[in-house]
Amino acid sequence: MGIVSPGFAGRRRGGTDLPPGQYLTHEFPVLSAGPTPHILTDHWEFTVTTESGEKYKWDWAALMALPSEEITKDIHCVTRWSKLQTTWKGVSLDTLLADVETGADFAMAHSYGGYTTNVPLDDLLDGQSWIAYEYDGEPLDPEHGGPARLLVPHLYFWKSAKWVRGLVLSDTEDLGFWETAGYHEYGDPWKEQRYAGD
Repeated sequence: MGIVSPGFAGRRRGGTDLPPGQYLTHEFPVLSAGPTPHILTDHWEFTVTTESGEKYKWDWAALMALPSEEITKDIHCVTRWSKLQTTWKGVSLDTLLADVETGADFAMAHSYGGYTTNVPLDDLLDGQSWIAYEYDGEPLDPEHGGPARLLVPHLYFWKSAKWVRGLVLSDTEDLGFWETAGYHEYGDPWKEQRYAGD
């Protein structure tokens, strides 16, 4: 992985909508572990690989043919900024995983560019996560993970892998890029699970 872009600094403003230790921003800071890949939708593919090695694949046209949802959620970055009522469009992981046969408990998200992050499979289901391809009514910019990113808004935003290209399902929890660097394996902003041991 390449260089890590610097964090975004600012003042915390109070409010009951913010998890502890967070401040409100109206900007959308760009933070990435490495350079921004630019993936053409003609070359984009999303793959789910089960614990038995079975693969399920969607190209861009197949993703666009699936039912989409408008999503409005607050997002919270581990660098302490929160942005409220963000609007997205995407395909629910419930839709993508509906026909996937698995008994796995965990998923590792893989991104174009090599980034990884681990998420319990239960946190990707029941209307909690999406493959998002629009933000604020426009196609998702590459700097924010376009053409498509994982969106898991109830966890710190490093779990919402940019430039997502697949999930690998597993019976065991392996750690992703930031988790192996000392970040929390789960990342609940309301419990301030920033670092391992929090």
